[in-house]
Amino acid sequence: MKLQNHRLTFGLIIALALFPFALSWLTGEPIDSGTPKFWQGMLAQVFILAVYAVSYDLLMGYTGILSFGHALFFGAGGYTAGILLKHAAWPLWAVVLAVIVVAVILGLFIGATSLRVQGVYLTMVTLAFAQMMFVLSEATDFREWTGAEDGLQGIPVPAWLSPTQQRLMFYFVSLAFCVFSYYLVRRVTQSPTGRVFIAIRENELRARAIGYNTFLYKLLAMVASGVLAALAGMMNALWNLNANPNMLATSTTINALLMTIIGGAGTLSGPMIGAAFIHLLGYGLNTAFGPRWPLLFGLAYVGIVLFLPYGFVGAWRSLIARMKAKRA
Repeated sequence: MKLQNHRLTFGLIIALALFPFALSWLTGEPIDSGTPKFWQGMLAQVFILAVYAVSYDLLMGYTGILSFGHALFFGAGGYTAGILLKHAAWPLWAVVLAVIVVAVILGLFIGATSLRVQGVYLTMVTLAFAQMMFVLSEATDFREWTGAEDGLQGIPVPAWLSPTQQRLMFYFVSLAFCVFSYYLVRRVTQSPTGRVFIAIRENELRARAIGYNTFLYKLLAMVASGVLAALAGMMNALWNLNANPNMLATSTTINALLMTIIGGAGTLSGPMIGAAFIHLLGYGLNTAFGPRWPLLFGLAYVGIVLFLPYGFVGAWRSLIARMKAKRA
């Protein structure tokens, strides 16, 4: 079964790598214009959102920490990259390192202050931190650096990674970023550390009784999740050529929660499917129904929660298990 899953994953990666060329051949349009270029952009956004969803799944799905402030890391990554590229003219590799350092510092600080409480109190503390950063991003005192409510516009991106001029390159970079993040998190969740994360999610008191320092493991999960979310925020800023307060809004955290629940919490592949589902369905509904699309999406979400409470991947795994049981 594991070999089958590896083959399926590898086949999907190859299909996504060949997709722009196949679409160009089918439509007869140049690969860097028209329909092929449009769908390269759509899927590049899906890849970025997939990493963001996986980062939240590591926190909620595997460790059982429900955070309402995850957008803080996403926005911090975008603003850090934007400020350093626009105002300091740093090279991209240095910006990546800076985003990681900022995310680690934020993860340690927020984790150390919020993980000492549990349940709804932890949720409210993380929400308070995110809202604080959201207010600061709109403050006129920092307009020169952050752009205030207008956001940080016109972020300079290296020519080879320009989402407008080098769309195909950006597509492959975002695909590689998504694949690397997936396998990195998968390696973590299948390691002894990942097993402790799951033990904390299932029964923290028992994990503590066995002898694990659950606070340190939850702090590690918070930092790892934050770094991944910040890198996704950086990629989002590079794609949009701006960083705006919406990246820090509560709705951005809600989107991560929706992607995780729709796809299947604690599955890794589920949140990635959820990211594709939300982004592509949102585009389709907006195109077909205009401003009414959020209502239709809300109805679709209610239906998924009612009929697929464990998400797409959870429902699929349950179906496979029942089929095997019948055969046995």
